[in-house]
Amino acid sequence: MKKIGIIGYGWLGERIANAMSGKYELYTTTTTPDKAKELNDRGMNATVVSFPDFQLEKPLPQWDVIESLDVLMITIPVSEKSCCVSSLYNRIRNLSSFIGNFKGQMFLMSSTGVYPDVAKELTEEDMPIEKVSGERIVRNTYPQTNILRLAGLMGDNRLLKNYNIAALDAPVNHIHYTDICSAIIKMIENGSEGKLYNISAPLHPSKDAVVHAQKSLPFAEETEPEGRKIISTKMMTELDFVFQYADPRTFHL
Repeated sequence: MKKIGIIGYGWLGERIANAMSGKYELYTTTTTPDKAKELNDRGMNATVVSFPDFQLEKPLPQWDVIESLDVLMITIPVSEKSCCVSSLYNRIRNLSSFIGNFKGQMFLMSSTGVYPDVAKELTEEDMPIEKVSGERIVRNTYPQTNILRLAGLMGDNRLLKNYNIAALDAPVNHIHYTDICSAIIKMIENGSEGKLYNISAPLHPSKDAVVHAQKSLPFAEETEPEGRKIISTKMMTELDFVFQYADPRTFHL
């Protein structure tokens, strides 16, 4: 059974762990002792650690399980939206101290927020890794890293109808967490390395259409909404991947 490390047991990290439970031996990180105890009671082998965005007086000690891990997933934020470039560099350096010279299969959860807000279809070629600071720094240190640019995370308690929404006529770029987990598992099984994929549901109805569907209200969207659309064709083609939730209007079902 492969050993999987998940750095960052937040909303997505929890769902990835749940999808992999029973398939792999899991090791996780969290930021509080209480959460670590809860996770350990559930067999998640948790370690308490945080990755500040400033330089530490002493480097973080290396994770004691890192050399036994086959796969490592990073779900903590490493984007310029979460901190400036210098702070981002410090956060990734602290992360690197913790994982050392890891050589196994590696995943970085990035975001489609790296793309400009322009009314067109956007693929991975529209924003090379070299232009995204966090992705570039991680990939330069760990060239085997698979970078997954995730659309808006949805599913379970995360539904568009629960939020205050602007620009209702704009298309959505959303992804159900189930499809993220399925894509990761398929990449683990394939031994994928050094890939860059957008992961966004292939259909892009308007926000208004999604809200109406989630509220079980009738809605007839007569025209294709115009706006920014994140395209996942590369991932679908290379992985022969079929989305379970291709239409954000069904995420609540």
